[in-house]
Amino acid sequence: VREKIRNEINTNFPSRKKNFDYDFNINSYLYNQENLSDILSQLIRTTFIPKKNHRFIIADFSAIEARIIAYLSDEKWRIDVFNTHGKIYEASASKMFKVDINEITKESELRQKGKIAELALGYQGGVKALVSMGAYNMNLCESELIEIVRAFRSSNTNIVKLWNTVEKAFIEAVNNKSIVHIDKNISFIYEGNILFIKLPSGRRLSYIRPKIDYNNAFNKSVITYEGVDSTTKKNTRLTTYGGKLVENIVQAIARDVLGEAMMNLRNKGFNIVMHVHDEIVLEVENGVSSVEKVCEIMCKENRYLKGLNLRADGFESNYYKK
Repeated sequence: VREKIRNEINTNFPSRKKNFDYDFNINSYLYNQENLSDILSQLIRTTFIPKKNHRFIIADFSAIEARIIAYLSDEKWRIDVFNTHGKIYEASASKMFKVDINEITKESELRQKGKIAELALGYQGGVKALVSMGAYNMNLCESELIEIVRAFRSSNTNIVKLWNTVEKAFIEAVNNKSIVHIDKNISFIYEGNILFIKLPSGRRLSYIRPKIDYNNAFNKSVITYEGVDSTTKKNTRLTTYGGKLVENIVQAIARDVLGEAMMNLRNKGFNIVMHVHDEIVLEVENGVSSVEKVCEIMCKENRYLKGLNLRADGFESNYYKK
């Protein structure tokens, strides 16, 4: 921790590097900085260290949500990208704006548009979603944002279809108090005043006391259910829709993929000390195994998701870091 702080001081105050009384001035530096909470939050990670003669192997899945939504929707061009070079931001921009992918560099404006579209629009987001992802910081005007949304949806017609399919299946199951099956072994089950979404693994998501209302202003059905508002933390009726339901399904499947990978690693004798989102942290004896071996095990074909192409990347470290 002290070394991290010392580096911060040396970076921000290079002229004071020599003859600096660290023991006295480190605290002075920390407690007088506006970014104190940010510095401390970063330092918390580095306090996690492996035991003696061991190191951490830290690995996570690459673009797992984008891969899963491509798999569920059968969006072929996206699946082809993940089966080959994996450059989804460049490929998305190429598809959206009809430009040769080889002309899109890492620093190009088109790649930035492809990136923000990928991060904001996969779950039926619109202009507001782009803005929340920092679109205005890219000096994009509202007409450009509208064009990005239109281009994304027109180049991902199967994903758009998936939003609609999931929403219709939910509504049908609730209205008819029935079971509705869709592709990839996903089912919508109305049972005991709860709508369950059964995932390929067999695990279920639950929506308590769902209702289907009709909004005359928008001429469409509106799905609501009982839950906890993420802002007020109070029980209330929440509204959802096709894209949001797809987000729930994709992220739940990603959790199942992570769980399967963790079981595979444990069965191979690896010691998992923690996991964060789609990242796994292993404590491994020095000289034993490798990052490549860990990633290979993580990407073993999932028994519930035949044909889903996974990729993992990682590194070794003597302390936890991102």
